[in-house]
Amino acid sequence: MSTRPIRTFTRRAVTNPVSAVYLSLVGAAIVLAATEPLYASGPDASLIWVWPALLTFPLFGFVVWLVDSGWADAPAWFFIGGIVVSALLQSFVLGTVYTSLRGRRRRHAPTASVQ
Repeated sequence: MSTRPIRTFTRRAVTNPVSAVYLSLVGAAIVLAATEPLYASGPDASLIWVWPALLTFPLFGFVVWLVDSGWADAPAWFFIGGIVVSALLQSFVLGTVYTSLRGRRRRHAPTASVQ
């Protein structure tokens, strides 16, 4: 089995600067939301989970659609897993765009002439 697709996915989803910043932002929002019950106990305490969902929204909307279409009592792990998977897929897309734009810039860069 070839590991090339896994390495490509990892390189584009995690190791480039744009994806790393995005995943750090989503990770910080998840950690903040998970630790929020330690320092707040109001009735609106669970609304902190809106931020990780908004940061991953275009793909996380599909997870919400799945719950609305038939799974009425979805467990919390389904939503958290949906946020994580959405963040990884969006990070991959960001990494792919970054890689393609960086490659395009290198192709069109003027070459220095040696005299």
